[in-house]
Amino acid sequence: MRFKILSVLAAVALVAACETAPESTGASQSSGASNTTSSAAPAPATRVEIMMGSQEDLVVNVGDRVFYGYDSSELSSEARGTLEKQAAWLSKFGNVRVVIEGHADERGTREYNLALGDRRANATKDYLVALGINPSRIKTISYGKERPAAIGSNETAWAQNRRGVMVVDNTGS
Repeated sequence: MRFKILSVLAAVALVAACETAPESTGASQSSGASNTTSSAAPAPATRVEIMMGSQEDLVVNVGDRVFYGYDSSELSSEARGTLEKQAAWLSKFGNVRVVIEGHADERGTREYNLALGDRRANATKDYLVALGINPSRIKTISYGKERPAAIGSNETAWAQNRRGVMVVDNTGS
């Protein structure tokens, strides 16, 4: 009988030892025998630092892409506004070189869309050069319809895929 009582007490002690402590809502718990928690508000999330002149800086603070109409390489007023911001950013970071990617939607042949992407990339470059950016800092490439930003065969997807994208060139050449 004594063994049964000791077994029950041991089981209760074991279960009590496995109890989950309440979560802390503050930065720390007090030490010692007391198990109280702080009622302070949670610490704010840590901000991620963005390196100035980086691709992330371009995307967050300026915008890295412009969009085109169907079967067109003509810059809209909205696209010109974005390119003006990009030119100011490039002027601020005079050592940054970029690649302008030209893209097209899925309609049309591969060859046609590569040529259209090339016209779009060059229209973007030409506008930046007209705004005073040295053309030696800008490369162009066309991906045609090979790298869609949005998958789908509808106007929403096509509109996102008709674009020119500025990418910071980290190759050093």
